[in-house]
Amino acid sequence: MGRFLRAHHLDELPQLWNVFCGDMAFIGPRPERKFYIDQILEHDMRYVYLYQIRPGVTSYATLYNGYTDTMEKMLRRLEYDLYYLGHRSWWLDFKVLANTFGSIVFGKKF
Repeated sequence: MGRFLRAHHLDELPQLWNVFCGDMAFIGPRPERKFYIDQILEHDMRYVYLYQIRPGVTSYATLYNGYTDTMEKMLRRLEYDLYYLGHRSWWLDFKVLANTFGSIVFGKKF
């Protein structure tokens, strides 16, 4: 059961409560732990720009970069998040939501 929930990203559904409370958005940079934020800031100070918007349940960066486990991937995700920040629009949000839905339905690994 857990493998199915994870494969289809259904384990992230509790985050919808955070969206309902206004702590998160549907779309925005994925929240990161302070430990990793500090490491990212040592390499690229532009991370602070992401504080302009609420973190999201899904993101442009997650769709195109997946989950991160190395500093290289974290810095690449930052580039995608900064792109999203600079190009935010209803159309881009719609595309991210549609692609996220498709990934969930077809069980794409991030």
